[in-house]
Amino acid sequence: MKKILITTDFSDNAWNAIFTALKTYAEVDCHFYLLHAYEPTPLNLMGSKSQQRLGVIYDSLSKYSTEELDEVLSYLKINHKNPKHQFTALSNPGNLEDSVEAVLNENDIDILIMGTQGATSAKEVFLGSNTVKVLNLIKTIPILVVPTDYNFQSLKTLLFATDFSAPYKKNLFDAIIELTKIWNANIEVVHVAIEFNLNDNQEAHKEVLKERLSGFDIKFKNIPFEINTSKSIDTYTEDKDASFLAILRHQHTFWEKVIGEAVVKKIAFNSKIPVLFLPQ
Repeated sequence: MKKILITTDFSDNAWNAIFTALKTYAEVDCHFYLLHAYEPTPLNLMGSKSQQRLGVIYDSLSKYSTEELDEVLSYLKINHKNPKHQFTALSNPGNLEDSVEAVLNENDIDILIMGTQGATSAKEVFLGSNTVKVLNLIKTIPILVVPTDYNFQSLKTLLFATDFSAPYKKNLFDAIIELTKIWNANIEVVHVAIEFNLNDNQEAHKEVLKERLSGFDIKFKNIPFEINTSKSIDTYTEDKDASFLAILRHQHTFWEKVIGEAVVKKIAFNSKIPVLFLPQ
């Protein structure tokens, strides 16, 4: 059974991440873990000078977290009647990234799914900026980041953005292969660059990539570099019937060194389609 962790702060974006996960893996036996991490915000702590006050804040956040998770489970029980899916709610005190890491280690999670933006009201835990913190910390499993307004219907084309600069390890593409099989999708390998002449190492890595993804419908596409890598990819996806974009985090260091572009952050927050960050 596939184990999927979904983070939630009960915002619309978090709900959209849940719905995307349920539809993406509708035909797969899954155990979904719904995680809400909570900790006092600086506003909560202003004026609190005693452990007693801090304890009251944590008790309040804990109660809110448990009640909201119960409502989520209740909704799914009534409205999501997929016998292939089961759910566990997890309420964790502490910051999001540490809570995620703990759940991964304890439950042998296969993939993490989360939204890009979170709740902003004072009583709810803000998620948005923490998405990048999680991406920077969790590097051993794939992470699917879902934008706010994305409405998943089906997976027809999965884009894989790469510059062929590093080797592709044996199990690197497991998440891509699984999704491609589930949806009978095709794979489009996109290369963003100013010029597209590959050196010997890049050519060798490209051949390995072909071998890793042999047996699937694969196309290669060169995308001219525009203002930044993120913008170049985003412009290309606007004209494509693509559902997901997959990237390797460590293969985008070139542009970060040359022009200071934080590729991971920009792609995570600017993409109009879900981004699958493959493990390092």
